Amino acid sequence: MLDPITIGILGLVVLFVLLILRMPVGIAMIVVGIGGTWVLSQVVPFVRFVPYLRQFKSLLWENVANYDLSVVPLFVLMGYIAAEARLSSDLFKGLEALMTRLRGGVAMAAVAACGGFGAVCGSSLATAATMGRVALPELRALGYDPRLASGALAAGGTLGILIPPSVALVIYAIIVEGSILKMFQAAIIPGLLAVAGFILVIAIQVRVNPALAPTPKPMDPALRRVALTRLVPVIAIFGAIILGLGFGLFTPTPAASVGVFVITVYGFLLRWRTGEGLNFAGLLRAIRATAITAGMIYLILFGAEVLKGFFTRTGLPQALSEWAMMSGLDPMLVLIIMLLVLIVLGCFMESLAMILVVVPFFWPTLITLNGGEFATAETAAFGMDNESLKIWFGILALIVVELGLITPPVGLNVFIISSLAKDTPMSTVFRGVMPFLGAEILRVGLILMLPALTLIVPRLIGG
Repeated sequence: MLDPITIGILGLVVLFVLLILRMPVGIAMIVVGIGGTWVLSQVVPFVRFVPYLRQFKSLLWENVANYDLSVVPLFVLMGYIAAEARLSSDLFKGLEALMTRLRGGVAMAAVAACGGFGAVCGSSLATAATMGRVALPELRALGYDPRLASGALAAGGTLGILIPPSVALVIYAIIVEGSILKMFQAAIIPGLLAVAGFILVIAIQVRVNPALAPTPKPMDPALRRVALTRLVPVIAIFGAIILGLGFGLFTPTPAASVGVFVITVYGFLLRWRTGEGLNFAGLLRAIRATAITAGMIYLILFGAEVLKGFFTRTGLPQALSEWAMMSGLDPMLVLIIMLLVLIVLGCFMESLAMILVVVPFFWPTLITLNGGEFATAETAAFGMDNESLKIWFGILALIVVELGLITPPVGLNVFIISSLAKDTPMSTVFRGVMPFLGAEILRVGLILMLPALTLIVPRLIGG
């Protein structure tokens, strides 16, 4: 007869198989959670299946009515309205006007625009798709090598998952019962490092091989003036949201509400003045897309709660923590193994699903390795208390999830850019992202060695 831990392991295997077969993430979690609990109820006397099912009537409501989660549809709506108002195009064109005199400057502008748009979008896949449609035709028309153009956009798209406000950061903070605001603050320096690192990678590539980018040409003064004029309000709106959240001037939900209102008003004003911007049809498209996306996210969250109930009954998370303690492995080595697992899973799974499935296993194990629930900086294995560990691990986890989005053989961002650049083979896109992948690995190593890069902003602002 199977024991509960074996049933839990089999349930995990079935879940990953269903995800690889492209079953919707929320449905896969619910199927494994309910099916696994039914199997448990047949072999474990104290597991009752019917009471387990009865909790769903309140569980779903508790997920949807959670105030902390109200920020998710608002941030999603903000990103869709920004795209409909063509703020992504204005951001790219304005940054292009600033960097056009540099060799590779338009590719650098595309990366910087990905960072800026990712700040209001909060989704790596949406950032890659939106900025790919905006910047890829421009890069190709100017004569950029397809490898550099597609690689820069696929890598730049990953910035959407980390730079605040980020939906993934919100979900992570809720899972580990951490502060959403502190997670946003902790992501500021690593996010800026990513943008700077990607721009540096482009600069080095075009310096080593000038054929990758055309000779810089000055932009027409009239076009440059228009681009810079339209860049100013976009930078003001995006910057106010990022800095306001980062420095604790307002909390996430009011920030998202104000962001939606300001971007909507600006989009309509832009339409009235220039004929380009947001109209009522675009607003309805944004609302409809938000409803679909938010519904998907809430279904995934509900599925994660169903799945968590199953795994808790199997005792698998506790067994993993006990194994890590008894193995004698160095805690830092265990952390690195966890990050490698996240990179591998990121090749096949959507980032939000991966965080919901994996973090509930990894986080209790890290607490145990760090010295238990009451660990202090003086006694902890990682040299920091659990609150600091929560922030540090969260940023590291999201960075390596980014890595998975551009890692062969199934980097999701690479698929998106390849579908937009139909004449560019996927192998070319993968070759193009390799230098950026190297920069990301260096960033992970830097943050592993210097946790202060993630902790300094929350500590300075929080006192």
